[in-house]
Amino acid sequence: MSWLERTELLVQEEGLQKIKDANILVVGLGGVGSFAAEFIARAGVQKMTIVDGDVFDPTNINRQLPALHSTVGKSKAQTVAARLRDINPTIELEVIEEFLSPERAYEIMDPKFNYALDCIDSITPKLNLMIAARRKKVKLVSSMGAGGKLDASKIKIKDISKTKHCTMARVLRKRLKEHNIDKGIRAVYSEEMQRANSLKLTDGTNFKKSFYGTISYMPAAFGLQAASYVVNKLISKK
Repeated sequence: MSWLERTELLVQEEGLQKIKDANILVVGLGGVGSFAAEFIARAGVQKMTIVDGDVFDPTNINRQLPALHSTVGKSKAQTVAARLRDINPTIELEVIEEFLSPERAYEIMDPKFNYALDCIDSITPKLNLMIAARRKKVKLVSSMGAGGKLDASKIKIKDISKTKHCTMARVLRKRLKEHNIDKGIRAVYSEEMQRANSLKLTDGTNFKKSFYGTISYMPAAFGLQAASYVVNKLISKK
């Protein structure tokens, strides 16, 4: 009995083959990316590249799929890779353990990918990845801010030019405009107003100047929406 029997029953043999034939890039394996990567692997995608230079710390446990007390201090990329190989032992997986510089973002982004999922939570690396995707004509789904929000029913997927009530999306729209990009990037975002009293400033390590408090299910719901969008686009492809 195939582990993909239920998937094939739903999407039919042709749909499953389209999923299997896809090559997907997931950058950032935190609360959003860990769930998105796993949903895509469980759907049957046979080729994936996953990217993250971080290790788990105790504050990740409230929202990141592989973050456990037993994984604190371990590589996010290698931990997620082990899960994906345990789900699908035949998956062709490239694992890149690094934080993306502008140059590396451009090198890693490749037209061989059917879709790239940007699940980074820092502005500058996100911007680099978006610019690289546009210049190399790779379809990109980008996760906006899941922090400071509690209502999963307010999550939407629209062109980044149509986003609202999202601080991260607003900053990115402004930065993208400086590079003559005003649309063409699919964004997962929430139309719920962010709770300003949950904001905390940081020392700026790894391009991150601040962050919002986050509930367990919101990043997972963002990852689910991103994965759902990609899988549905794959199976509807002519």
